[in-house]
Amino acid sequence: MFDVLLSLSIAFTITFLAIPVIINVAEMKKLYDMPDARKIHQVAITPLGGIGIFAGFVFGCLLTINFKFASEFQYFIAAALVIFFLGLKDDILVLSPIKKFIGQVLAAFLIIYYGRIQIRSMHGFFGIHEIPEMFSLLITYFSVIVIINSFNLIDGVDGLAGTLGLMSAALFGIYFLSAQNEPYYVLAFSLCGSLIAFLIFNFQPAKIFMGDTGSLLIGVVNAILVMEFIDPGNGPSSVNPIQSSPAIGLTILMIPLLDTLRVFAIRIFKRRSPFSPDRNHIHHLLLDRGLSHRTITLLLVSLNVSMVVFVYLARSLGCTILIFSVIALFFLFIAIAYYSRPTHSISWVNEGSDKNEKIKESKLVTFIRDSMLEQKN
Repeated sequence: MFDVLLSLSIAFTITFLAIPVIINVAEMKKLYDMPDARKIHQVAITPLGGIGIFAGFVFGCLLTINFKFASEFQYFIAAALVIFFLGLKDDILVLSPIKKFIGQVLAAFLIIYYGRIQIRSMHGFFGIHEIPEMFSLLITYFSVIVIINSFNLIDGVDGLAGTLGLMSAALFGIYFLSAQNEPYYVLAFSLCGSLIAFLIFNFQPAKIFMGDTGSLLIGVVNAILVMEFIDPGNGPSSVNPIQSSPAIGLTILMIPLLDTLRVFAIRIFKRRSPFSPDRNHIHHLLLDRGLSHRTITLLLVSLNVSMVVFVYLARSLGCTILIFSVIALFFLFIAIAYYSRPTHSISWVNEGSDKNEKIKESKLVTFIRDSMLEQKN
């Protein structure tokens, strides 16, 4: 418990002290995310909160984890650094989807190849257990990249991505603590400490956003945690592996993961890029019903926790039944949210809109340029 409290307190303190400084610097340098026709916020807010989250998380890990006995964690930190700089550049400048994807593949490579994180068994899903190496690698890469993007795409209302990330990291941390897998519960609780401090400034009305820097970091850490949870390998957690672990892992990440796959499928079906913007996310459907940011966050997190409890208690039913049950209940909730919306609500961004097509550069760049012009004048 000492390591848990130490990692939590270090991460919380550093992030809590860093966020006000980031807000002040952003105000001086005019580093804002400006509202537009698609975005929900109505005032200029800095999206650089991920810097504070990253600082608290990394210090919490570096000062608590014994890398001598957990050498793979140096590669996890390296993957987090790749994601940090990737997200930071995307928050300040416009980063093309292909460059973002390449960076995510690099982070996944560090996690899988050097960190030795890999899904080697389906644990009875469709009656499949051990899988060939090639399929194992493909499934693992796909899972890591989708999870990284899922938290990035669910970050649409104040407090949602941070609270979902806090919930998932806390649940994984509790499991690894019970399994006495020290490095992984330190990793989880370091993220928890950072997110608790960040959420103080991010709940509606938000003073700061986490941006891609923060949401991608939450994604990569949760990808590591869920992969180790599903397939613990030779670590201490393999002493008592949990039954139906893939179903429980999927349920813990249910809201961001299933919503991302659903929206990607809709965009591909409409012959659009999976990374093109729209208003079809689950939080958009709930916003169209008139719910506040705080209500949406509490509703979705409560739904997610309830499903985790249900799947854990029913884990003896096996992966196949549980996974399909979770997917069915999720889409039932989506159907209720969709068909109960007001008829005048708009779910798609107009693809032909000149306003959306002509914006090719970051709002941060525009503000930086305007600030420089003001100083010259």
